[in-house]
Amino acid sequence: MQISLRGPVVTILLLCGLMSVPVWAGEVSVAVASDFAAPMERLVPLFQKESGHTVKVSAGASGKLYAQIKGGSPFDVFLSADEEMPRLLMVDGLAVGGSRFVYATGRLVLWSDQSGLVDDKGAVLNKGNFNMLAIANPRFSPYGVAARETLTKLTMWNSIQEKLTKGEDVTRTYQLAATEKADLAFIPISQVMRDGKVNQGSWWLVPPELHKPILQSAVLLTGAKDQVAAKAFLAFLKGERARAVMRGFGYEVP
Repeated sequence: MQISLRGPVVTILLLCGLMSVPVWAGEVSVAVASDFAAPMERLVPLFQKESGHTVKVSAGASGKLYAQIKGGSPFDVFLSADEEMPRLLMVDGLAVGGSRFVYATGRLVLWSDQSGLVDDKGAVLNKGNFNMLAIANPRFSPYGVAARETLTKLTMWNSIQEKLTKGEDVTRTYQLAATEKADLAFIPISQVMRDGKVNQGSWWLVPPELHKPILQSAVLLTGAKDQVAAKAFLAFLKGERARAVMRGFGYEVP
């Protein structure tokens, strides 16, 4: 008597195939500071492949995203460019206690699309041979705050007002310089660095002692619809694969 094992074998193979795909795959909605939008373009595919979860990204100035979360926007995770806004969300009960952590430390650069305009000590600011300097609006952007602190430390904040223009966020600030509407811009190095190199224009890496550390913090929001996917993304952000990507954009990582 012959016994056919075809049915059980097929069933086993199907089960093995299913086991390779997470049955809990969900979606995480991430509100991310504009400076981190480019790294997210590389991080999201890595996370999705590794976890099976999908990611929806909304980028903007940290202050505006904070206001949206306060207003009830349905995000699961907030990646701010500072520590204060995630902390305030925890105080207000809009973020999960104990979930906040620093995922990266940002670096500020003075950048120009013009080769040779910016020297490696930022002396172009004192020489004054430029028409317009762009910074992100300090009301909404921690990088704008860092730029203001830098100019204040250099005793230039008051004197430079006539040459100062403000972008809504760091992306728009970069665009002002990239289109040469502004000769110079204080922006995150992540706007112009890829794989550890700045390949366009001229730039000065602002010494960290000229402004408070830009400690970019992540937090899990209490309104997260899929906490499993959200927590998985936050865990991924702490891993070495994610940190390697961040280093390539000029961030310092824990």
